[in-house]
Amino acid sequence: MNQTIKKPVVSKQLLFPFIIITSLFALWGIANDLTNPMVSAFKKVMPELSNMQASLVQFAFYFGYFFMALPAALFIRKFSYKSGIILGLCLYAIGAFLFYPAAAFQEFNYFLVSLWVITCGLAFLETTSNPLILALGDKETATQRLNLAQAFNPIGSLMGMIVAQQFVISALRSDDKNEAGELVYDTLSETAKAAVRENDLGVISVPYILLGLVVLAIMVIIIFTKIPSTSEEDKMGLSESFKKLFANSNYKQGVVAQAFYVGAQIMCWTYIFQYVDNINEGLPESEALTATWFNVAAMIIFLSGRWIGTGLMKTMNPSRVLMMFGIGGVIFTAGAIVLPGTIGLYSLVLVSLFMSIMFPTIYGIALKDMGDEAKIGSAGLVMAIVGGALMPILQGSILDWGGPGFSDVKILGFIPEVNFSFILPLICLAVVARYGMVTYKKSKN
Repeated sequence: MNQTIKKPVVSKQLLFPFIIITSLFALWGIANDLTNPMVSAFKKVMPELSNMQASLVQFAFYFGYFFMALPAALFIRKFSYKSGIILGLCLYAIGAFLFYPAAAFQEFNYFLVSLWVITCGLAFLETTSNPLILALGDKETATQRLNLAQAFNPIGSLMGMIVAQQFVISALRSDDKNEAGELVYDTLSETAKAAVRENDLGVISVPYILLGLVVLAIMVIIIFTKIPSTSEEDKMGLSESFKKLFANSNYKQGVVAQAFYVGAQIMCWTYIFQYVDNINEGLPESEALTATWFNVAAMIIFLSGRWIGTGLMKTMNPSRVLMMFGIGGVIFTAGAIVLPGTIGLYSLVLVSLFMSIMFPTIYGIALKDMGDEAKIGSAGLVMAIVGGALMPILQGSILDWGGPGFSDVKILGFIPEVNFSFILPLICLAVVARYGMVTYKKSKN
């Protein structure tokens, strides 16, 4: 009688290196979601910035992925996964420490450079860690394994959000309001405004500097940890890798889907602050909603969705799960657009449930059955994170349609421009749903 042997997601022999590499997923989650609220924070501290200019925070942050992903892949091909991780952590720490001179000079562009350097480091970490996790075990469980590792990314994100709220957003003096709900900053003298600006830029920089110290500590641990090589390392020439990738339509469509997914994620998690600010318009501070706590709720739901999705994939095709979650994301994003007030906000928060499995699932599907070309393929999927750099700028430009506010223009007579701007994440999630549908049909043939 034949018995089916259940293959473990992670074998006992590879459990420790799996845990070490998985810790990096949480580490870049901290940076991602410490930075998302900074679009709103810089707009408050530097009111001269337009919504689109403030969104350059996300452009600088996520453009680093596009710029450095391919060099990172070439670097780990020549050296090793471990070398790529160490260099990535080094760049991460340097970018974090650059926040100190940026705050001292009070120059917005210096902050943008600091964020760009951080993500050059994160590009190394993601280009290295994702394919390494896929390779640390059986191919049949690779997508499950990556979803499991990626499930720890939201834990880091939650930490980043809480730090942003407790040590940045709540400590800013630029957005203090009086009993009538008016900004106190607007009533101050120029000297007092300068003092508030100096204080608030210092507040923004401190968490990044402390994060740089944590990154250095983790880098020391990694240096003394043995990272196993994979059986696929350095077997294929670079030109052959590119040739295989360009001939793989499943991979190319995956890169496009990944770019749209990341764009949707960053827009939903960045502009939830402006969405809440619009709801709070005219309310005294004591009655105002706190955007960060809704973002934290979204992240908890996101984390739950990762575990749910990983469980579903034990019995269901990953492409089918991706398609279902993509359709759910489209429906709830539509709710965020057309539903009023806090009802629309709740719908926006629930979008995170459906986005939860998208990044690792697209990653696993796009790299399925690849050999050594997965290293370069991984770079393409990390470069696709540039969607998070470009899409928020487009959404910020929609917010600027009628002026600096978030409801200067009503679309169809009743939809505030900030609500309507979520048409962009809706389109992005529809692209992801289509990728799930197409790859599911192929898998059944």
